[in-house]
Amino acid sequence: MKLRTALSRETDAVARGRELGTAFAPQYAQTAALYVAHFSELGIGARDVRTIAERSRTALEAWAPDLAAESDAIADAAGIERWRLAAVGARTEILAVAPPRVGECSTAVRVGAGVAAESLQTWDWHDFLVPEALLVEFRATSGLDVKLFTEFGTPGKIGVNSAGVGLHFNILSHESDSAAGGVPVHAVARRVLDEARSVDDAHRIAASAAVSASTVLTVFDSNGSESRAMALELSPAGMGVVEPGPDGWLFHTNHFLDPMLSEGDTMSDETTAVRLAHLDGVRAELTGLEPTARALAACGGHGAAAEICMTPDPTLPRLDQWATLLTVAVDTEGFALEVFPGRPDEAAAAGLARF
Repeated sequence: MKLRTALSRETDAVARGRELGTAFAPQYAQTAALYVAHFSELGIGARDVRTIAERSRTALEAWAPDLAAESDAIADAAGIERWRLAAVGARTEILAVAPPRVGECSTAVRVGAGVAAESLQTWDWHDFLVPEALLVEFRATSGLDVKLFTEFGTPGKIGVNSAGVGLHFNILSHESDSAAGGVPVHAVARRVLDEARSVDDAHRIAASAAVSASTVLTVFDSNGSESRAMALELSPAGMGVVEPGPDGWLFHTNHFLDPMLSEGDTMSDETTAVRLAHLDGVRAELTGLEPTARALAACGGHGAAAEICMTPDPTLPRLDQWATLLTVAVDTEGFALEVFPGRPDEAAAAGLARF
């Protein structure tokens, strides 16, 4: 995966969308084409894809009109039909009607009194869907500066803002997920980064979104004297909140931890529990390290064989091939992302780049 970077000085959503759509027209067009083909490969008909995308676009316009306008402006500038780019923005909502995924992401965040937040995430996905991705910095209409990593077409994913709020993103699966086309969960992540000045703000924003697919947003903040975190488990059935453990560590993979919501969990991936147990097992080794050392410690001495490191198996059908496409740490006090396009063991060897 190749990482592209952008600095937008446009605070108006439409102007920013035009700027990004013009600068990265080939990337937006390619990503939209790849996802529409992928949905077909999963057995989701073109009519259903468009219907869910347009329903989610309508829900987004009602909940966050600036984000809907930005998406439309990107599509127009890039020469893409609006619903096709909206389908990328609502990719989780469309995938909710497909069989539950295998693989995905692992997140670790440590907070507490007198310490700055420490975090690490692996983002796992199909490498054939993301030949390129975007790191972008901009000023939101709220006045907050935002830095985020995302795919070309999704409004947000992993990031940090100048108020000291950070966010990690893991997909979930629940029996209440449907084709209703709710507010895209990637847009929920983006609005948190655009507006939240604390984890309490993030909680309020996330709770206001009527979603049709499930995801967990692990949000955290640092204010100099303390840092706080919570995992917001979103689902159509409601939102669960998971707090850090006594030592300040909060781990999440791809299954619900809220007791009530876990009863409706439909994630078939057996590795999600294994990955969570792995993080729990290395928690002491992760504490107090700078990002590159943290990435190495996350491997637990297993290198590429670590449970949280995914490498595609070329002997399998491509839908069964998963890769760790990004290792990322969020620096809430320094307003930065530390990133590497690959596994934690590779990041430890090469070093993470600061954005």
